Amino acid sequence: MNKKIAILLPHKEKYTSKDAAAASIWVKDYLKRSKLNKDTIVFGNLSERRKPLTKNFININLSSIKIKKNYFYTKKFYQNYLKYKFEVIEIHNRPESLVFLLKKNLKAKFIFVYHNNPQDLRYSKSVSERLFIANNCDQIFFVSRWVMNKFFEGLPFNYKNNCEILYPSISSLKKFPKKKKIIIFTGKLNTSKGYDIFGKAITNILNKFNKWKAYAIGNERRETHNFTHKNFKVIDWLPHEKILNFYKKSSISVACSRWQEPFGRTAMESAAYGCATITSNRGGLSETFNNNLVLENLNSSTLEILLTKIINNKKLLSKTQKKNFHNVLHNIDFLVYKLDNLKRNFLNKKINYIKNINLKVLHISTFDEKNDHRLFNISIANKLTKGLIRNNHDVVNFSYRDFNNKLLLKSNKALNDKVFNITQNYKPDLVLLGHNNILDRDIIEKIKNKNKTRFALWYEDHLIKGGPNYANNLNLIERNSDLIDQYFLTTFPNSIKTKIDKKKLNYIPIPADKNIENLEIYNSNNRYKDLFFALSHGVNFGKLKTRNTDERESFLNELIKRNNKLTFNILGYGSEQPKWNYEYFKELSKCKTALNLSRGEPSKYASSNRIASLVANGIMTFIDKKTKYQDFFDDNEMGFYNNAQDLINQLEKLNGNINKINKISKNGKLRYFSIFNNSIVADYIISKTFNLKNKYKFVWD
Repeated sequence: MNKKIAILLPHKEKYTSKDAAAASIWVKDYLKRSKLNKDTIVFGNLSERRKPLTKNFININLSSIKIKKNYFYTKKFYQNYLKYKFEVIEIHNRPESLVFLLKKNLKAKFIFVYHNNPQDLRYSKSVSERLFIANNCDQIFFVSRWVMNKFFEGLPFNYKNNCEILYPSISSLKKFPKKKKIIIFTGKLNTSKGYDIFGKAITNILNKFNKWKAYAIGNERRETHNFTHKNFKVIDWLPHEKILNFYKKSSISVACSRWQEPFGRTAMESAAYGCATITSNRGGLSETFNNNLVLENLNSSTLEILLTKIINNKKLLSKTQKKNFHNVLHNIDFLVYKLDNLKRNFLNKKINYIKNINLKVLHISTFDEKNDHRLFNISIANKLTKGLIRNNHDVVNFSYRDFNNKLLLKSNKALNDKVFNITQNYKPDLVLLGHNNILDRDIIEKIKNKNKTRFALWYEDHLIKGGPNYANNLNLIERNSDLIDQYFLTTFPNSIKTKIDKKKLNYIPIPADKNIENLEIYNSNNRYKDLFFALSHGVNFGKLKTRNTDERESFLNELIKRNNKLTFNILGYGSEQPKWNYEYFKELSKCKTALNLSRGEPSKYASSNRIASLVANGIMTFIDKKTKYQDFFDDNEMGFYNNAQDLINQLEKLNGNINKINKISKNGKLRYFSIFNNSIVADYIISKTFNLKNKYKFVWD
């Protein structure tokens, strides 16, 4: 067999139709649709002679092993690795196995999937153990936000961006199934799963509604609960497909777990199959579907009241069933697409990998010296320099505007000579042109020829129609484009009409820095205004200049016109002057939400350079849907609007719901730092320019 991919299940999982648990079902559902299934071998432990769920299965039998089962299980897998030389290894829910293999320094990419609370698993309980995994595993998936938050408890914000939620998923039914008067409970029949709550409630419900039936599918050898009724039947574990058939015909499903469920597959599946699904609010259960039937008080009386209500109200029952059926949150097609693309990337990417590379970088930009660092909080140049340093590169900053201003230069010659002399002394591996293209062609050629130095250019202005001086800016960056190795733009390349070779064009997000964006506005109790926005013109002067209005002011005018009861804090608008650094932070901290607007028409991934100052400081931020920021953030991390009226409607709906605003604000900050911090953006510039192995996963690439 010429297999490139291995999947290692937990040794306690049984990869069979009758015994399959969460990880086995995940793998089975994925492989049945994956285009990489022929390249994959699944490893598991089958002590009985049962047929595995998919082909290409290798059994690691542990029946003769009494102690340290996981150790010997992983060791036997390692022996198979030596035989097959897998290029990608996907491990489920056993950090112990992952750490064992990582320490072998295998020439393979590692994907790890957490199905449970990381703090409950060996080799993942402590912060230092989880940091080791984050720093050494190529990709980590979590089955819910709750599980991911448990992993990052105690970890700093500037962690590697190799972590993502990938929910267990299901294939949707094409047609709403025919329902019977059946209530179903699936899972271990114990108090942890709330079976006692279900049993007490269901006997009373069946006495009230004698045409209804109830089933409990599962068992529990350690606890005994006897609930008897002529219309109630307990069925031992069934194959997964038969359980799904039960969901098809059942009207109501109950998942009243006391345990902090890492996800809650039964809730997701029953809802997707058209059940009115009732859940507790524990762990990741709220993430399984758009739940509106929640047991806030987890007891049999509350469950009985809710069941009575939904059975008596046929309209509510039908509406809830169809809502769940038509709004499946986690479709298996997305999971397959995500995993297949990741693995293809791991398998096919030809890289020039240099371990622990340390480069010398000459960063030529404006570092706000002229303005006495008044703009330190929005200086991309300073953030990128710090990101490069945090990635163990050496950096020399050269502020070209300050050099010219000091000498009152009108000619570029002295500047070019200065840069050339610096390169001869410093011998940089990279000259990074920050928001400029000031070097003459002959100087670039001389530096490249003498030192084999590479050149990269980043630019933050919006380079499409309506952006600030976009035509002049575009002409500027097109100079000597054949000599620039890579471009890094805050405008998505496909939006730009340019002569530059498209292969050289890369998008970068606005980076956040942990030392600058260090506010937690969601913890502030002094927020009395509903929306914040900062408009600035004439940045270098610190005051508003007279000029023509643009799309931003038009939008603000419309917003104010349509507003009746909300309070805004808009800087740089009307007679209100802009504010900077800590004065800016002070104004921001008065507000519950913020608005991100850019000059020019909204385009894919475009944002103002203030977006990091908003989201990464922990304030819920709204952005136009046309920016496609939904590719990076969901509704629990950021707000998205269609127009001014839509924004007003959303703000009014949120008014008074500070808990929801705080939750979105906190999630947004966490997400922004996880995908857009300055270490990640700096590494992207280095990786692309030198064609190196990615230290991080770049969600925008």
